[in-house]
Amino acid sequence: MSEAGATLPAVRVDEVRVLDGPNLYFARPAIKVTLDLPGYLGLRRTECERLAARLGMRAVRPGKRRSALRQRFVMRLVRHVTRRLGTEIGAGRLGVRVRAGSHPAEVVLAFPWVHRTKGQTAGEQVGRVLAGLLERGRTVDEVFDEAAAAVIASPDGPGPSVLTPTVPVASVTGTNGKTTTTRLMAHICMAAGLTTAWSSTDGVVVMGETKESGDFSGPAGARGVLETPGLDIGILETARGGMLLRGMGVTRNDVSVVTNVSADHLGMQGIDTLDQLAEVKAIVTTVTRPEGWVVLNGDDPRVWAMRHGIKAKPWAFSLDPASPALWESINQGGRGITVLDGEIVVLSPNGDPDRLVRIVDVPMTLSGLSDNNIANALAGAAACLGLGVTRAAVVDGLRSFAPDPEHNWGRLNTYTLPLEGGGRATVVMDMAHNEAGLEALLTVARGLTAPGGAVRLGLGCAGDRADDAIVAMGELAGRGADDVVVRYTEHYLRGREGDELLGLFREGLAKVGVLDVPGYDTELGALEALYPHTLDGDVLAVMTHAERLEVDAWIRAHGGTVDDADSIRRKVVAARGEHELEGEITAVWELTDDARRIERAQRLVDGHPRDARLVFELAGVHDSAGDAATAIGLYEQALGSGLREPYRHRAQLQLASSLRVVGRAPEAATLVAGVLAERPTNTAAMMFRALVQADLGQERQAVADLIRAALDATTDVDTQSYRRALRAYADEIAAPTS
Repeated sequence: MSEAGATLPAVRVDEVRVLDGPNLYFARPAIKVTLDLPGYLGLRRTECERLAARLGMRAVRPGKRRSALRQRFVMRLVRHVTRRLGTEIGAGRLGVRVRAGSHPAEVVLAFPWVHRTKGQTAGEQVGRVLAGLLERGRTVDEVFDEAAAAVIASPDGPGPSVLTPTVPVASVTGTNGKTTTTRLMAHICMAAGLTTAWSSTDGVVVMGETKESGDFSGPAGARGVLETPGLDIGILETARGGMLLRGMGVTRNDVSVVTNVSADHLGMQGIDTLDQLAEVKAIVTTVTRPEGWVVLNGDDPRVWAMRHGIKAKPWAFSLDPASPALWESINQGGRGITVLDGEIVVLSPNGDPDRLVRIVDVPMTLSGLSDNNIANALAGAAACLGLGVTRAAVVDGLRSFAPDPEHNWGRLNTYTLPLEGGGRATVVMDMAHNEAGLEALLTVARGLTAPGGAVRLGLGCAGDRADDAIVAMGELAGRGADDVVVRYTEHYLRGREGDELLGLFREGLAKVGVLDVPGYDTELGALEALYPHTLDGDVLAVMTHAERLEVDAWIRAHGGTVDDADSIRRKVVAARGEHELEGEITAVWELTDDARRIERAQRLVDGHPRDARLVFELAGVHDSAGDAATAIGLYEQALGSGLREPYRHRAQLQLASSLRVVGRAPEAATLVAGVLAERPTNTAAMMFRALVQADLGQERQAVADLIRAALDATTDVDTQSYRRALRAYADEIAAPTS
């Protein structure tokens, strides 16, 4: 070789990794070798051609040094060398996969193995062959003979430890929703009376009892599940890290689920793009048995594209009943599941949609507020049906799986928290850990916020996200929350400094105009900082990773209680400015007979005596019937019971109107002034003020105030031209007369 070629660092083997189960390269155990080959990238073109000829490679185009074409030539050469080494050791035509690495000189090689030690030795010898081929004076045969002898002489070593399931198994993967879907499926299977074990990022759990705590979303979790005595069914959360570093923990599954693919942990372990991440997630679908089911998100193009690589039947889930993915799945002999007329329905090639359950009766959806959890419910229901769980058990499981610490710890757990100054706030504790998770959390928080309330966010994530992803989360927080504090957790810094992480969040917040954001070093500290500023009807959204127990204990110590499904439904309805009995309230006002209207309204109050909104409506009914005295007492009762906006200021104005009727104008004036202090542009309040002023003999002041209010509110061109004169007239008539 040339002097220049000889002086370059020719070949380095950076890693020989044993993948014990199905992986990114093969559906069986493989050896992955990461090579650094700057010597080959820097060879002269003529030297590459001579080397290719010595190796028997035909029609080569090495390209220029360090070019993309040269990189492709080097990858081809690595494949050729590996296959020849396989032939030399008696492995026949060895399956080989070669990929470009994270920089031009890096090549990733993979090939199947049967015996661990011999496979590792073969991986190391590939590097030695590549190095030997660049040495002067050595023949090709000599280099291969030496490497083959080393492999043949090495001990076989143990075989793969990957398990072949003897019971039905489901593998669940995706960027967001893996743990929730896994827990839901396990809950449904237990509701069916099946002995169920599952693994996730929280541990290995058997029939609801945690056997091992920690992140068991890889092969160790699969082993812990499948070794459960008397097991009927196994549910395996399968994260990208385990698949990349060790391969899957099972040789096959009966059902696979892919929830979604979004930006998370990019730039790690050779996965830099969403397409590459999707390829990793698709591993679980390639080993699904042909008679099994692959449950795919039809609303995520990268996930739905995975159907092209499967042997099993597709089962698409989609929030859109008109999604093309649903019909394509059905036309291919598969099934679909979606939401139709507010119900979860299963679609099949023949027959009408099978209506399972109403969305509002599925607690994990938060009365339909959480699109993410609706999608998780669809995926979980389809997967359980695909596993052979009865329809009745699936419905029962959907109805009883709640977003609370008992069923879905750390995922959209919702509490009611009393406030020191009076009133109540909502706390949502969630393990939102990336942009998609934060966006979902903010959507839920806003959907639970009372009219006029604020979303107050404790923002944080692990330190192993890319800088731009952390900045993007800051931007999302600044747009979606009314009050933000940032925090880090020492345990999850993962190589970063705390101030560095907080600085990236603040950079994103500043892009949307949110400045001077305080920072804290614990998740609990963020909650404690937000609490004193929280008002009635606000939502505290707390992103928790390491301190869920501490945050939960703090909430309970301050009188907080976990919301049940009915409480959440009431909050969702109230956040829309409605009432859970809105239909009944409307029916009251549709009655034309005063006596029947009063009777119906009173019946509602009797059934819900502490409901301030219903008391307010009863007051209005008496008011409209001309019974101002009774109405006054009921308005005061509603206000004293904590009536919230948008009805509180209306009750104050209607109370003021009734007080006028019974000759209590000074009290009415005080009430109206209070409303205008909070709502200075409220036209109804301005008119009531004028009426009260007239009652008090202040007619000229009333006219002046109405003129001023009209001038402030109008955009009429003619009025604008007379603005100065009209304002002067208002000042004149309001002036005290001598």
